[in-house]
Amino acid sequence: MFSTLMTEENNNKAVPAFEINHLTKFYKTFKALDDVNLTLPKGKIIGLIGKNGAGKSTLRRCILGFLHHEGEIKIEDIQVSHRNPEIFEKVAFIPDVNGLDDRLTVQQTIDYIASVNPKWNPVTANKLLQISSLPMNKKVGQLSKGMKTKLYLLVTLSLDVNILLLDEPTLGLDIAFRKEFFNTILGEFFNEDKTIIISTHQVEEIEPLLQEIIFIDEGKILLYEEVEPLKDKYNVVTVTNDQKDEFMSYNPKQVTRTLGHISGILPANIEFANAQYSRPQLSDIFLAIAGGSNETV
Repeated sequence: MFSTLMTEENNNKAVPAFEINHLTKFYKTFKALDDVNLTLPKGKIIGLIGKNGAGKSTLRRCILGFLHHEGEIKIEDIQVSHRNPEIFEKVAFIPDVNGLDDRLTVQQTIDYIASVNPKWNPVTANKLLQISSLPMNKKVGQLSKGMKTKLYLLVTLSLDVNILLLDEPTLGLDIAFRKEFFNTILGEFFNEDKTIIISTHQVEEIEPLLQEIIFIDEGKILLYEEVEPLKDKYNVVTVTNDQKDEFMSYNPKQVTRTLGHISGILPANIEFANAQYSRPQLSDIFLAIAGGSNETV
């Protein structure tokens, strides 16, 4: 199902999910976002990659109207302003799990949210409940942090909105559920009218799902491109040590050395005799452009 959605042509490419123009955000004298401009379409799953402190969280909080900002953010027909409740008719996000009422059971929590939120989709909620393994009669206060995250994921994905913002959505969850989430649960939410933006340090987990990617560093957008054409621009090239001088003359990025060989990322149009070539991961390309180590992505 999910692979079909990923490859399906849609008619919404020209219709933006939201537009950001000249977005700037200061924390006192620190510029957290620096003249950000983005137009994001409907019907896409988009990754947001950056180092710690690059501006990912600030960008997300500005989109949600949690922060005062300079510039313009427009979500479909809604102009984003500070604490504008209309935003949540279009956008869902996963808040801090500490916001759940510990006194309610899981079932009571779901029933309450369904009763007060007009965007609740019971069909989607029932599908997600069947694969979540949540203990429905257990109080929220008795749940582990991982189980609370599962509950919030279920609640968020059951809202019939067009934009979903996910920040480290599977943090603290076991490997089996993370795989289920990205391969199945996300597929229940996504369609050609919706836009999903995912930010995570586990880039390799979401890479197969992504259609477009945003790189952000020091509050600036480094690039916004379709994933496959971007990956086609680079190769991970491995040559023998006797080719090292020529190899290094091309200024490769993310250089690693093993016994008798040297590897790095180079533009795809650079070729060497008897070299080994492989496609880079998105995290490798980001670090090649922004600099830094894999531990910071």
